[in-house]
Amino acid sequence: MLPTKIFFTKGVGVHKEYLASFELALRSAGIAPYNLVTVSSIYPPNVKKVSKDEGIKLLPPGSVVHAVMARNATNEPNRLVSASIGVAIPQDPNQYGYLSEHHPFGETDEKAGEYAEDLAATMLATTLGIEFNPNTSWNEREQVFKASGQIIRTSNTTQSAIGNKDGLWTTVIATAVLIE
Repeated sequence: MLPTKIFFTKGVGVHKEYLASFELALRSAGIAPYNLVTVSSIYPPNVKKVSKDEGIKLLPPGSVVHAVMARNATNEPNRLVSASIGVAIPQDPNQYGYLSEHHPFGETDEKAGEYAEDLAATMLATTLGIEFNPNTSWNEREQVFKASGQIIRTSNTTQSAIGNKDGLWTTVIATAVLIE
C-alpha cells in the first residue's frame, strides 16, 4: 500500500462547537467528504505531487484516505493559532523523505512554516547522514542541507488564524493527503 500521489491543502473553520469548527476547516480545505486516517510523517519514495484539485478528482466521497495533518484550535478571543506541514524531499526519488507537523500558538504563517520546514529537513538530514550544527539558524542549515546534494527541496503548507473575537472555536489545519 504505497501512495503514488500527494497533495497539500489547508483550511480554517469557526463555530460555537469545537467539532463543528474542525468540520468547517476540513470543508475549507476541500477534504471533508473523506474518512481521514492520520499517519506518521514519511514522504513516500517516487510519489508525484499533484494539485489539490487534481487529487480531489481521484478520491470519491466516503473514501478512506491517509493523511498527515497538523491541527490547532482555540476559543480564546484574538489568540493566534497555526498549523503547518513541513516537507523535505531527497535528491534520490527512490529514497523516502519527511513530512513534519507543527501546531503552535502565537506564531505567524512564516514562523510556523519555517519551523516545520526546518524540522522535516533536519529529520531527513539525520537519516541521510548529513553532518550539520543543530545550533545554527535554519537559513544556515538549509544551505548545508542543499549543498550536500542529497536534499533537493524543502517547503511548507501553513494556515494560521486569529481566534474569533466572540470566543467561537477557531480551528486551523494543514494537511498532506496521500493517494494510492
